Amino acid sequence: MKILFFGPNGSGKGTQGAIVKNEYDIPHIETGVIFRENISGGTELGKAAKGYIDRGELVPDSITIPMILDRLKGDDCKNGWLLDGFPRNLTQAQELDKALEKEGIAVDIVIDMVLDRQIAKNRIMGRRLCVNDNNHPNNIYIDAIKPDGDKCRVCGGELKIRSDDQDEEAIDQRHSIYYDTETGTTAAVNFFKDISAKKGMPKIVELDGSPGVKQVSAELLSKLSG
Repeated sequence: MKILFFGPNGSGKGTQGAIVKNEYDIPHIETGVIFRENISGGTELGKAAKGYIDRGELVPDSITIPMILDRLKGDDCKNGWLLDGFPRNLTQAQELDKALEKEGIAVDIVIDMVLDRQIAKNRIMGRRLCVNDNNHPNNIYIDAIKPDGDKCRVCGGELKIRSDDQDEEAIDQRHSIYYDTETGTTAAVNFFKDISAKKGMPKIVELDGSPGVKQVSAELLSKLSG
């Protein structure tokens, strides 16, 4: 099962990706990890990418896509993979599609987590971290995991706020790229939907990201197995 997973920051995509990884025993591949592995491993692609990163520039697709292809051809990907975080725009989607076709790799499923932009923003800004355990879920904008006042709903511990969760300008910038239907990530999703409409593949799984984690997971696994 070869999956492309799309969803805006704040949608819970990482959580759902981990669930799919465990359910189907396939690697959850994130582009940030691929960069770090190539750079720390001193690969030629990693060295080239590091040069751009050190200059504060975006790594070009001519480097990123070969890195991704190398990862997708790894031994642990023989039974499938879940690619998360790429493509981020329409051009990358087009280039990735060409590269995959050239390698004879077919995407089976595209998961599209759909969530209202304001809700996604609220979820990011509403996150609160328990000082005792960061895995204790607390969010002031989600009723199911709303903190007990200013205390952790799980253990009663003190809560803290991540500064980047409150960087409204950065959040808006990321979301502007994601929700852009002309050239952004949503345009990339629509590119694969158009391919699916014409060829019958990949299968498109649209997922409502607004309910709670368990409900979203149940819907996702049901649609994947259906």
